[in-house]
Amino acid sequence: MLKEALAELVQDLGFDCYAYLNVQPVRLFAVSNYHPEWQGRYLTRDYASIDPVVAMAKQQMKAFTWAAGAPRSLSKPLRRFYSEAGDFGIRSGISIPIRTAFGHMSMLTLASHKPSLCLETDIDQIAAVTAVAQLHAKMEQQDVEPTASVEIDLKAKQALCLKWSAEGKTMKDIASIEGMSFATVNFHLNNARKSLDAVSLAQATALATKLKLI
Repeated sequence: MLKEALAELVQDLGFDCYAYLNVQPVRLFAVSNYHPEWQGRYLTRDYASIDPVVAMAKQQMKAFTWAAGAPRSLSKPLRRFYSEAGDFGIRSGISIPIRTAFGHMSMLTLASHKPSLCLETDIDQIAAVTAVAQLHAKMEQQDVEPTASVEIDLKAKQALCLKWSAEGKTMKDIASIEGMSFATVNFHLNNARKSLDAVSLAQATALATKLKLI
């Protein structure tokens, strides 16, 4: 019902589609009525890492309008990104980002096929942020099924070493149990920590456990 209500609201406001994006260090998921092929392509090709709208949202943390840039002024990856988005009717829009728990970010984008937008009045920042904050709370409360998502995937040895770490084993213990050198265990655990964007082994173990990676 929430997805249907969002779609109706977007149409009433004169936009074509919407995308609610939740950005976390080890997980990215969307609830959207963008074309399924575009949603899958956006996540599998990690377009969030080059999407200027996401970058602007992180920098400004306030509602803003956007449109595809002039091709000649863009890098080749961005030209490709905007070209593909345009093929699915996404050429301009308005995005409202909010800061969520633990320093994460969520944002709601209302997109249009028009080459640019001309808003007659300024965006009501307080109303926009309040609305998206309420939407985020509803998404969390109702545990809405994402329409697209991508999560970190640990390598087998990384997961194995983290699993032993979760059981309270030291790196020396793990090396003895698995027949690895201490340096190899340290290598796998360090890479696992980096993959999970954790600052410590304890945090990496907790994140991997929470995300059911081990």
